[in-house]
Amino acid sequence: MHVSSEPAILYFGTPVVLICTANEDGSPNLAPMSSAFWLGWRCILGLAAVSKTAQNMLRTRECVLNLPSVNEVGGVNRLALTTGSNPVPPGKLARGYRHVRDKFSLARFTPVASETVAAPRVVECPVQLEGIVESTYALAAGDAALRGRVVTFEVRIQRVYLEQSILADGEPNRIDPDRWRPLIMSFQKFYGLAPGQLHPSALEQIPETMYRSPDMDRARVAVRTATN
Repeated sequence: MHVSSEPAILYFGTPVVLICTANEDGSPNLAPMSSAFWLGWRCILGLAAVSKTAQNMLRTRECVLNLPSVNEVGGVNRLALTTGSNPVPPGKLARGYRHVRDKFSLARFTPVASETVAAPRVVECPVQLEGIVESTYALAAGDAALRGRVVTFEVRIQRVYLEQSILADGEPNRIDPDRWRPLIMSFQKFYGLAPGQLHPSALEQIPETMYRSPDMDRARVAVRTATN
């Protein structure tokens, strides 16, 4: 039986992403989020406009998207109520956020230099994606009460780094979903995927190479243009 309901949020469950960006002085900012989805080598991200991450991405037009596994949940949780903004925006202050400058140390994560962007990658994350902001879109542009509060980013990936333990045997360009255990956020709580495939999928009959994006060719010639 279904009932009419009005939940305050509709976060039914998506993978956690740790976004690393470069601050004005070149220092890194690291922020967890889960409002993201993927299309080929492009990612759509939804961020609060007042967040330091959004401001850095609008200014530098680049970022690193680090995908933690269930093993990194402790570090992600240590970042959960922190912000790189100083002073802390009123909305975040009311929710208990505090300003932290060195988030890598707080989370006990290790930065490593990226190849094509200024922001570093997170060593501990099994998936690390260097990206360029291709476009931004205003959410709820027609609603005066919500206009300007959220920015949607289209990020084009130009470098992919994968931990060998999640790769399919003998296939360096394919992730084995039985080995990749993403950290999932559902209604503000952390979860992981149950082991094993739930049911055979008709889509798995299609070779992954048939989804190859032209962005992959463009990524091969990407060079670092940002300054430290």
